[in-house]
Amino acid sequence: MIKFLKFIPVQLTFFLIVGILFGNYFSIQPLHLVVVFGILILLFTAVYFYANKKFQTPFIFPVFVFLLSFFIGLGTITYKNQLNNKKHYSNQLQFSDSISAAALISIESVLKSTTYYDKYEAEVYQLNGKKSIGKILVNIKKDSATSQLQVDDHLAIKMVFGAIAEPLNPYGFNYKKYLQQQQIHHQIHGDNSQFLRLKKTNQTVKGIAANIREKITKALIQYGFKNDELAVINALLLGQRQHITSELQQSYIGAGAIHILAISGLHIGIILLILTAIFKPLHYFKHGKLAASIIIITILWMYAIIAGLSASVVRAVAMFTAIAIAMQVNRPSSTYKTLVISMFFLLLFNSYYFFEVGFQLSYLAVFSIVWIQPKLHNLWKPKFWFLDKIWQLITVSAAAQIGVLPLSLYYFHQFPGLFFVSNLVIIPVLGIVLTAGIVIIILSVLQIAPQLLVDAFIFVIRQMNHFVAWVANQEYFIIQQISMSFLLMVALYALLFFGLKWTEKKVFYRFAMVLISVVFVQTVFIFEKYKAQSANEFIVFNESKASTVGKRNGNEIRFDTSVDSLKTNTNFKTAYLVGAGLDEMLTSGKIKNLYMFNNETILIVDSLGIYRLHSVKPTIVILRQSPKINLERLLKYLNPKIIIADGSNYKSYLKDWEKTCLKNKTPFHNTLQKGAFILNK
Repeated sequence: MIKFLKFIPVQLTFFLIVGILFGNYFSIQPLHLVVVFGILILLFTAVYFYANKKFQTPFIFPVFVFLLSFFIGLGTITYKNQLNNKKHYSNQLQFSDSISAAALISIESVLKSTTYYDKYEAEVYQLNGKKSIGKILVNIKKDSATSQLQVDDHLAIKMVFGAIAEPLNPYGFNYKKYLQQQQIHHQIHGDNSQFLRLKKTNQTVKGIAANIREKITKALIQYGFKNDELAVINALLLGQRQHITSELQQSYIGAGAIHILAISGLHIGIILLILTAIFKPLHYFKHGKLAASIIIITILWMYAIIAGLSASVVRAVAMFTAIAIAMQVNRPSSTYKTLVISMFFLLLFNSYYFFEVGFQLSYLAVFSIVWIQPKLHNLWKPKFWFLDKIWQLITVSAAAQIGVLPLSLYYFHQFPGLFFVSNLVIIPVLGIVLTAGIVIIILSVLQIAPQLLVDAFIFVIRQMNHFVAWVANQEYFIIQQISMSFLLMVALYALLFFGLKWTEKKVFYRFAMVLISVVFVQTVFIFEKYKAQSANEFIVFNESKASTVGKRNGNEIRFDTSVDSLKTNTNFKTAYLVGAGLDEMLTSGKIKNLYMFNNETILIVDSLGIYRLHSVKPTIVILRQSPKINLERLLKYLNPKIIIADGSNYKSYLKDWEKTCLKNKTPFHNTLQKGAFILNK
C-alpha cells in the first residue's frame, strides 16, 4: 500500500480531487485562474530546466507538480460549470426566473415519469432570439392522446424558467443540489399545447442511440417481453432505468442488489470476459492480439453509446478500457494503479462525476474488493472447488459491502442484512443473464429468435425478480433509519483503514493508529450525543393541505398533527428523526391552539379564526386551514414578531397575507416558499 501511495498518478489524482473540491465550494473567476495557471507554468518550466542543468531534482519541483495538478482540478470544474459561460441562458440580460421567455430547446434524454408529468432533460440552444447553452428540466403533463417526446426532438416554447425548489423540510433530499451537479439549474412546467414541435434537422449520437434502443425494445415486445421483465432487461443491458417501477426498485434496494440494475463495472467486466473469449483465436495471428484489443475496446465504447453514455457506463467502460490496454501490453500493472489512472482521466473529462453517489460507491467497492477480499478469502481454504467458488463469491460481496458501508449509511440510512444471500444467487445468474440477453437482443432485432429460448429467458428474469422480492420482504433483516453524519463516516473509514493496515503488519505504530481511530470514533459519538441532547426546537413543518408542528426536547420530539395530515405522506418525519439522530419519537397528538416555547407564546389560528385571548399575549402567530380573518386587524391587536402560514392554506390567501404583512412591516414566513419554520433555543 505504501508503494501504491508513492505512485505518481495517485498523488496527482489526490491533488486533482482537492482542486475539484475547492473549485466546487469557492467561486473563482476564470480570468484569474488563467493568470495563476500561466504563472505556475512559467515557474514550473524554469524549475524543470534548472533541475536538468544541475542533474538533480530540487524539493520545489514536486511542489510545483502538485500545485499544477491542484489548479488543473480547479480549472476543470470552473470551466465545466456552464454558469461561468457568457452564453448560458441565465447570463443573458433578458433572462428572468419570473418572466416568460421565448426559447428553442432540444430533448437530450428521457427521464423517469412521475404520477402526473413526463420528465425530460433538454438543452436550451436559443433564448429570445440569441444563441445560448444550458440544460433545463422539462415537465409535461401526461396526455394519453399525445405521444411522448424522443431524444433530438426540437421544441419552441414561451414560458417561465422556474427555479428548482430546495427541500422544504429539515434533512429532506436536496433535489436542487442533485440537479446542479448535472448542470441543471431551472425547470419548466406545462401541457402539450404549450410546446410546439419543430421539424428535426439533424440527429446527434445520443439520438441515434435512442433510436437503436427503441427498435430493440419494440423487437423485445414483439417476442413477449412486458412489464417488469422488459424493464429489467432495459436496465441490465441498455442502461435505461426509467421504466423500473418504484416497487421493483425498492425490492432490489431492500435485497442489497440495486447495483444489478445499473450498468457498472460488474456488467462491463462480464462483457469484457465474453468478448475476450470470443476474440481469443485472433491471438494466434500476427498482430492478432493488438487487433483483438482494438476490436474489444471499440465494441465496449459502441455499447456505452447505445446505453446512453450515462455516468456509470462511461465510468465502467473507461475503467475496463485501461484494463484491456494493460492486458495487451502484458505489463503486470497493479489493479490499484489502473483504477487510479482511469479515475484521473474521468475526472479530467468531467469533474462533476466526483460528486455522484454512483461514482463514489463504484470506486470504493472495487478498491475494497481488490484490497479486502484476499484477506477475507485467506481466512478459510476450502478443499473442494465448488465450496471455494462459493466462498469467493461471499468474500467478494462482503469486501464490497465493508468498503461502501459507511458511505452507504451516510447516503441511504439503511443496511440490507441479507445481501450475502441475494448476491450469492444473483451474481452467478447475472453472467448467464447478460450473455443470453445479448444473444436474444441480437436475434430479436433480426427477427430470428427461437420463442422457446425467449420464454426461458423471460422465466429466468421473472424468477430473479421474485427471489429479490422475497429477500426484500424479510424486513426483519433490513436495518433502517440509521443516522450517519459526515464526520462519523470519516472516523469509521479511518478506523477501517488503519485496522486493515495493522492486520497486514502488526507493528506498534500501526496499532497506535488503530487506537487513535477508536478514540476518534468515540469522540464523534460523544460530541454528536451531546449536540443532540442540548438541542431544543419548535418546528412548523411544510405539509401540503395539512399541518404538523414538532416540539423537540433533546433526544425526544413530539409531532402534533391535524386530522388531514394522517392521510398524507409523512416521510418528512422519518427524515427529521434520522437526520437529527434522535433516539425516539413521543406519541403524536392533535395539534393545539397554544404552545409555549422558551420565552415565546405561539398561537395557532385555524379555520375558526379565534385569536382574541385575554389570558396571554402571543408573540408568534401561525395561520392554518385558511382562517377567514382580517389579518391587518390581527396585526394591530396582537402585534406579533412574525406571521407563519403553513401548507394547509389556500394559495390566494397566502398572497393577500404576504401583502398585508409587507404593508405593516411584519415578517411573513410561507412554508410553501421558504420551507419549514424552525425556532431554536
